[in-house]
Amino acid sequence: MEALRQDDPRRFGRFTALARFHEGASAVRYVARDTASGEVALITAARPELAGVPAYRRRFQAEARTAERLAGGWVAAPLDTGEEPETPADGPETLWTAAGYVPALPLAEAIGIAGPLDERALRILGAGIAEILSRVHAAGAVLQGLAPGTVLLAADGPRLTAFGPLGAAASAEARPGGQLSVRLGYLTPEQIEGKEVSAASDLFVLGLLLAYAATGTTPFTEGPAEEAARRIAGDEPELDAVPEALRELITNCLAKDPAARPTAGTVAAELALEGAAGLARGGWLPERLAAAVADQEARVLALEAPEENPDTPEKTPAPVSEEAPEPVEDTAAPQSEDAQPEDARPVDAAPVDAPASPVETSVAPAPAGSPATAEPEDARPVDAPAPREPAASAAGGDGDIGEDRGTTRFLNTGPRPPQNDRPTTQLSLPAELVAPPGTAPAPVAQPIPPALPVAPVAPQHPGPTHGGPAPYPAAALPAGPAGSGGAGGGPMVSLPLPPAPAPVPDPAASRRTLLTIAAAAVGGLIVGGGSVAALGSGDTAVATDDKPAPKPRRTLPGQPPEPRWIYTHPASESSPLTTAVWRDKLLLVTSESQASAVDLRTGKRLWQRADGAKGQAALAAGADLVFVASPSEFLWLSPKNGKVVHRVRYTDAFADLPGLAVGPLAGNSGPVVWFTGSHTVTVKAPKPKKGKKKGKDKEVVQAHFFAYDIVQRKELWRTPVPAGRAPGTPAYRVVVDRSADVLVRQDAVSLTAAEVKAAKGKGSIRSFDQKTGKLLWTKQYAAASPEAATGGDEDGTLYAAVGKDLQAFETDTTKPLWRVEGSDGSVFGTPLVAGPLIHTTERSQLVGAVERESGRLVWRRSTEVPGTGNAPSLTLSGSEKTLVAADAVQVTAFSAADGERLWKFQDIGSADPKGATVSAQYRALAAGETVVVQRDRAFYAFPVA
Repeated sequence: MEALRQDDPRRFGRFTALARFHEGASAVRYVARDTASGEVALITAARPELAGVPAYRRRFQAEARTAERLAGGWVAAPLDTGEEPETPADGPETLWTAAGYVPALPLAEAIGIAGPLDERALRILGAGIAEILSRVHAAGAVLQGLAPGTVLLAADGPRLTAFGPLGAAASAEARPGGQLSVRLGYLTPEQIEGKEVSAASDLFVLGLLLAYAATGTTPFTEGPAEEAARRIAGDEPELDAVPEALRELITNCLAKDPAARPTAGTVAAELALEGAAGLARGGWLPERLAAAVADQEARVLALEAPEENPDTPEKTPAPVSEEAPEPVEDTAAPQSEDAQPEDARPVDAAPVDAPASPVETSVAPAPAGSPATAEPEDARPVDAPAPREPAASAAGGDGDIGEDRGTTRFLNTGPRPPQNDRPTTQLSLPAELVAPPGTAPAPVAQPIPPALPVAPVAPQHPGPTHGGPAPYPAAALPAGPAGSGGAGGGPMVSLPLPPAPAPVPDPAASRRTLLTIAAAAVGGLIVGGGSVAALGSGDTAVATDDKPAPKPRRTLPGQPPEPRWIYTHPASESSPLTTAVWRDKLLLVTSESQASAVDLRTGKRLWQRADGAKGQAALAAGADLVFVASPSEFLWLSPKNGKVVHRVRYTDAFADLPGLAVGPLAGNSGPVVWFTGSHTVTVKAPKPKKGKKKGKDKEVVQAHFFAYDIVQRKELWRTPVPAGRAPGTPAYRVVVDRSADVLVRQDAVSLTAAEVKAAKGKGSIRSFDQKTGKLLWTKQYAAASPEAATGGDEDGTLYAAVGKDLQAFETDTTKPLWRVEGSDGSVFGTPLVAGPLIHTTERSQLVGAVERESGRLVWRRSTEVPGTGNAPSLTLSGSEKTLVAADAVQVTAFSAADGERLWKFQDIGSADPKGATVSAQYRALAAGETVVVQRDRAFYAFPVA
């Protein structure tokens, strides 16, 4: 840090600048404090010579919006922005953003202080960044913001501070015609070959980061600097110094073929299955780094606001100590080279007119006249349209770059796959590296325009370094128009004038609202305290009032729609036990302490009732009552206020079965519910024979299967069934409800040891008469096990998982009809019957559809979730057009007809990294044109077809 300069702003909205933190390629950072609240912030303000460039302004704002939309977890929420209602008369408005101050060290600086990280720290670092990438990739976008300077190490876990190429660029300057040029670095193998950028490109850079964090150097350091691009494209990484347990994963991330790299979700799961926050609990930084972070925090908090005297505007505050500059997190604005220690930058990163700085690096500087060296990997080409001629550009208008396609495509631009601009890539590489094999290099048709003259500015003063090798080698890149180094110290890539700017947002949409509602963002969604903003839209969606929210439009493939509302179950109450939808009007939630109702139209809680504590899933009892089965009684509640209208205690309804313990509801059809129950009876010992001692009386558990009408509030029938495993109530599940009988199966966990032995590894289906409850038959179907998923239909077909396959049988004869082959090492989950189709789910995370009559496969798609846990559970929307698959990692929506993957959704729970790790399974409930997604205490109402 250093003292404020004479021309530095003293105020940024409610914040007072305390010190100049660092000056980078595209922005200057200040440590600031809100004098009213004492809140400390890091201000990122655009450099004056760039702030007036429309292309720069729009990209700066786009990446700031990305930071807002990803806020939560390992991305801090922004505090404020510098957007003013009108442009000042003396020039462009101040362009700035503020993020909460988090004491942290950039990865490169941390390695310089304490050396490579140990295996546990590497797992936490990699898992945290992979969790962020997983959110971005789930929205169908690419981040392109990773670098040793944009990844910070805080006391509770890693942080990411750059959200696009501008934030991770090493230099930027204005060009004629309103163009913006940024200096780019070496590329991933696919980009060197002139191919499109994709989510896999982020994984390659993540592999580089982890290799650097594990060894203190890049895995591609050996050899001359001018051959760096060739080494990346063709050489194998050197990972001998990487911990053995992580070597294979990092090797896979650095695969030359993008298709061979793992997904971000896979990396996160393999590094820390319990999540980065869970693994980091209790501390994770080495002692020296923890001390450096604590010292940084103390010195920042000791800063005092400079005295302001309107009569002496030139007065500056007293100098601030420049020892060990405190890198802090900046999550709301682009990150530039100031985030990296000097040794982590390319040797030619400084402007040619700046004084030379001695730099220790593992790559020798290029001699004069040689091609300019490259930036770090993260500074990849910005995804922009092909350059135009200056004359044409001048007519373009304001220099707007349109959408930020090279960062994360979160603007309203329609469904386009992530791609990089090949002409831009070609400007960054020698022609022989991008020309098709066997063809001569094509000449450059239009040279890059010369740099736009700018007013002289003070040379940059990078902060002191901590030594250590550069994390990335310099790649061989062509010189800019001014020769090696050019006006910006290296090759420049022009961002040409964009198409016409997007329509002005509705002025009614409050910018302040967007800042207020930014919180935990997962899988295309920002969530926090019942408010919401969605990735992919320039607008925001707030928690609704009594009026239903309008159905938002989808903007990007893979991005979930904006929820109609979000409801968070109060933390002061116990976690939900069961959830159910009542007549598409109420969401009923039961817990250990009470039952409560949420309005499905608005997401507002209507009432809570302690009588419903520990109740089972609520059902509709006629048109105007809610039925809840509690541990001791049946309740009928008013849907308006939760008042108990009727109450039937088990001791009264089943007086002849004293002490009846009611088990889980097995199923329901219309007004009829089926359930099991058991009670203990005393069986007296038989009268002994003459001269024999009387035996002891025995306590015996007797179990029954019941049918009960919840509208008429009366028992229809009961039939005795074998008691289950202690305490004795068997757990039944209705497989299919037919006109003449109801088919049930017993959950394997409630089978007694004798039943398991007698079954010989096969499961059984029981048929009970619908009218009398009489047991009609018990059958086994091929080799289907007691744990095998089963389903059925009214037409007399039963579907069961047999080994790795799904088979169909005639229900009454057990005759096999057809078989669908499953994945090796996987099993099918419970199928879902829908019209002429059966929707299937597998533990390998494959979801599909087959024809009921023939078993012909209609479609099969992957949720792209790491293959852990159980098969996803399936839910159909009310129209049966949307199929929702929910598992422990995410929710994925498909088109039920053809399997088109519509969107994904993830929620990591609390935005506080110190909070409890969320590991609850996702659940989905259909309610008309809404699917309610639940994970633990959080509920999201998504509009669906």
